[in-house]
Amino acid sequence: MKIGITYDFNGLRSERIGATHGITPKEWEALKPRLVAAHRAILQLRQSQQIGFLDLPYDLALADHISKIAKKIRNKFDTFVVIGIGGSALGNIALHTALRHPYHNEISWKKRGKVPTIHVPDNIDPDRLAGLLDTLDLKKTFFNVISKSGDTVEIMSIFMWIKELLFKKLGPKKARRHFLITTDPQHGSLRAIAEVEGFETLPIPSNVGGRFSVLSAVGLLSASVSGIDIHDLLSGAAAMERACMTAKSPEKNPALTAAGYHYLMHTAKNKNIQIMMPYAHALKDIADWFRQLWAESLGKAHNRKGQKIYTGQTPCKSLGVTDQHSQLQLYMEGPYDKVITFLSTEKFHHRIYIPETMTYQTSIQYLAGHTLNELLEAEYTATQLALQNAQRPTCAIKLSEISPRTVGALLMLLELQTAYAGELYDINAFDQPGVEAGKQYAYGLMGREGYEAKAKEVTQAPKPKSEFLISL
Repeated sequence: MKIGITYDFNGLRSERIGATHGITPKEWEALKPRLVAAHRAILQLRQSQQIGFLDLPYDLALADHISKIAKKIRNKFDTFVVIGIGGSALGNIALHTALRHPYHNEISWKKRGKVPTIHVPDNIDPDRLAGLLDTLDLKKTFFNVISKSGDTVEIMSIFMWIKELLFKKLGPKKARRHFLITTDPQHGSLRAIAEVEGFETLPIPSNVGGRFSVLSAVGLLSASVSGIDIHDLLSGAAAMERACMTAKSPEKNPALTAAGYHYLMHTAKNKNIQIMMPYAHALKDIADWFRQLWAESLGKAHNRKGQKIYTGQTPCKSLGVTDQHSQLQLYMEGPYDKVITFLSTEKFHHRIYIPETMTYQTSIQYLAGHTLNELLEAEYTATQLALQNAQRPTCAIKLSEISPRTVGALLMLLELQTAYAGELYDINAFDQPGVEAGKQYAYGLMGREGYEAKAKEVTQAPKPKSEFLISL
């Protein structure tokens, strides 16, 4: 059974956009030994169980267990809320946007398949959270609290607030049935709380980081609750994982090939910005999910030798055709510092015909008889061609359709592409030391024991000079 994904690298080649901005045959051939080594390194990390995301698609027992939990939740609750942030939220949002009705929460219970509405607030903005609660009937709402460490300050603060609200409204015994904790199977504050309070739990494998966790219980529970076939999702991911387990000919491994091209685009062609531009609204939040994956994995100050390198492309998201009217001018005529990855699909679920109407206005009659589907594809094709003719590097990932199987495959493809790229940069793609500094200052400001020195650093930091302030 074919996977249903095509990855087109023609727009990155010198044969198409010239040697100044495109990868030459000589540059590609010179990289091949390093591609083989990168593949071997990822296999070794997997075999030593230092990374676990490649094995997630094969945990069908967990998928069966989650499906049973999801069925119980669907039978008892009208609303499902994910309390997560970053890697504990973006994958949930991406799956929901890609695979459910675009107005899932607004249409009737029957039309959305007799499943709950789904909310992933993904922030601690007090007005937004209070606004969400204004829309909820807490008696019919289920909360999935997600944090691998169990110490994520944003998640724990929201959890503390929601827990008290429900305990006061429903009483502890009933309220506990409204929560499921997804966390480390052995360690952390959330694990300890779940054991004391008796909350139901799901595990996050210790060797799977947040940004690689979408195919674990982190992403699978909300997907299953909303009616997504998570077994098909995992089947697609597994098919892609198998397709990428070769390095004898790197061109037959799509994730390895992609990692190589993007690495050369950055290091040999000075393309410091990686733009993902879906031409399907359903895929727009996959671009958001990918931003974290690429940025947090590859933005590193040091390589494995401890040398300072300050590397990493800046990932951005755009949306076709919307951002043709806001960003394309910059992409076409601005600095030559960008590489664009298009996402698209061969087939939409609906076809909308443009009727022959307003015939008095002859300038628009050429549209009559066509479909919005044709127009979207024409604008995608035209934008890609215009960029390539302007010697702007582009590549394209096309799905045969947007389905659980193809989306699962796409997620695995992008995760493995990122992992391979980390090996080419000779960095650890699975840590995030730069995030920790800000967290520690926040801990200090909030009074966490052991972080008093960090609080002192903040209070003693230079104050803003009045001559550089404008107050109106």
